[in-house]
Amino acid sequence: MLKTKLLGATAAAELLAIEDVFSTYLYTGNSSTQTITNGIDLAGEGGLVWIKVRNVADSHALLDTERGAGFELWSNSTNGNINASGKNFSFLGTGFSMNTADGQYNNSSNTYASWTFRKTPRFFDVVTYTGTGSARTVNHNLGSVPGCIIVKQTGGTTNWSVYHRSMDASAPENYYMPLNLTDARIGPGASQWGSTAPTDTQFTVGTGTNTNASGGTYVAYLFAHDPLGPSGDGSDGMIACGSYTGNGSATGPVVSLGWEPQWVLVKRTDNTSLWTLSDNMRGQPVDGATAILYPNAPDAEGAATTAVSPNATGFQVMSAGTTFNASGGTYIYIAIRRGPMREPTSGTEVFFMDTYGSTGDGKAPAFRSSAPIDMAIYTDTVNGLNKINTSRLTQKAYLMTDNTTAETSNSPLAYDYQNGYHSGTTTFSPYFSWMFRRAPGFFDVVAYSGDSTSNRAIPHNLGVQPELTIVKVRNAADNWFVTKPEWVSSAQGLRLNFASALGSGQSWITGVSDPTDTNFYVSSNNAANGSGYNYIMYHFATLSGISKVGSYTGNGSSQTINCGFTGGARFVLIKRTDSTGDWYVWDTARGIVSGNDPHLSLNTTAAEVTSDDSIDPDSSGFIVNQDAATNVNVSSATYIYLAIA
Repeated sequence: MLKTKLLGATAAAELLAIEDVFSTYLYTGNSSTQTITNGIDLAGEGGLVWIKVRNVADSHALLDTERGAGFELWSNSTNGNINASGKNFSFLGTGFSMNTADGQYNNSSNTYASWTFRKTPRFFDVVTYTGTGSARTVNHNLGSVPGCIIVKQTGGTTNWSVYHRSMDASAPENYYMPLNLTDARIGPGASQWGSTAPTDTQFTVGTGTNTNASGGTYVAYLFAHDPLGPSGDGSDGMIACGSYTGNGSATGPVVSLGWEPQWVLVKRTDNTSLWTLSDNMRGQPVDGATAILYPNAPDAEGAATTAVSPNATGFQVMSAGTTFNASGGTYIYIAIRRGPMREPTSGTEVFFMDTYGSTGDGKAPAFRSSAPIDMAIYTDTVNGLNKINTSRLTQKAYLMTDNTTAETSNSPLAYDYQNGYHSGTTTFSPYFSWMFRRAPGFFDVVAYSGDSTSNRAIPHNLGVQPELTIVKVRNAADNWFVTKPEWVSSAQGLRLNFASALGSGQSWITGVSDPTDTNFYVSSNNAANGSGYNYIMYHFATLSGISKVGSYTGNGSSQTINCGFTGGARFVLIKRTDSTGDWYVWDTARGIVSGNDPHLSLNTTAAEVTSDDSIDPDSSGFIVNQDAATNVNVSSATYIYLAIA
């Protein structure tokens, strides 16, 4: 549960989550009016919008509410304020808009990334000031000591200056780096910060032209270092500014934040290197190519080998290259927490269904949703096909829930869309997909590497004890294993790729601790924790009015399964546990009605079956009917289910 945050010196209580103050939003240009609705209140609270075209070379554009929408700065240039009035940019209460065909912002041939930072105590602030030529202080409203400060003269041609708390272990205020260059840190004795450390209300600028020329006008962007948050336990921390030392290995340093990041800026300090920027929307998979943009260069988006590999408590550097991980090299970073942090209020926020190319507009993504998604399963409902499983953390690769096969690469399985996944652009209606979004209390995805230790804790961000856990080794052939908390102590489980009954002797959870609201435990067995193996783990839980993980005993005829919903279940997964039975799936997109209901089974390649009436709708959840075709209500038989409203 998200805790109340105490913000700034006034200690005014306000419930804020990362989704209220930061957004990575991807869009395609339209050469006309474009409104980006990302939920960030820029008109009322103020902040910064940073835009970069992805597919061609052009400058990074930074616009903030302190200078006004008519001016932009380029992070890769020494230019001061650039007149942007012709782009008709506006800061809105729910994001921003523009009306332009400009290639840097909104050309119909281009794709774009935008990052929005809201002015918020303990997260981010923007201030402007006029230089004096002699050391002076500048007030800010960050409410905490800045972890990073980025300053640019707006009325002159100068380099950008960056202060970072980890640029030096003892006196970072004696150093700076230009954001627009590849230079190593400059100092000691640099005059940018007046050799004075910033405080929670002020920062100091010295006599350097880049930060304090007499009569010069400046803008400063301030980023907090607050990984633990106001609570002090990390549950509400949203941003961290830190450092690491490279080891020159493809298995690089592990950076602990206490939460999973969604946006990471990295720069080497002891030698020249590019500034690199990655985020989980454009592509930050655990062991695939990281999509990189360079704040110091206008280059189009590049794909690095795995560079920043996120995990539930931080990230690991997975590159032997000097840009990220030279042996003995020192690196600074800014990391922003992944959202959402707040529990959803409706099932339609976190679960979606669509048929491939259903809109007929010939544009990607092929499978559409109304929000970014994190995991999906799709299949050919008409002709029969493997049930294809893919996730944002392992994108451009897939597993099959109906067999033991290892993960297979497939480049169209991209997730860099605000509204779905898959880069296909044709209409091919037999393909149907279920799509899930990670959210506290509902669903989480964890990707990890095994280490063969006993009773190993695998951290997760579900925020509650998982009630249904599914795990599969990705780089080897093995079963999909499924368990529930009440089965763990007796090492009982199911296999998603088989119809078999609940079985004991599940070696992957033999002798392990019960799952908690922060960790799931696995044994040293290769099924879930073998050294050299990579895994994907899915956690589901009951969230009132949103989802229900439950069980029932069959009565041989018909019974209502009350899930606590008010509008019925849109998705129902049922598995018999005391005997054999498929993993049956029904949904309202294909039909949960009072007559026959189409069903699919996750453990087979069978096409959709439409000739039986195994379930019926009910506002509280769903109704199960005994039908020999599925046997989902056999008298005295036991079942588990997952239902989503």
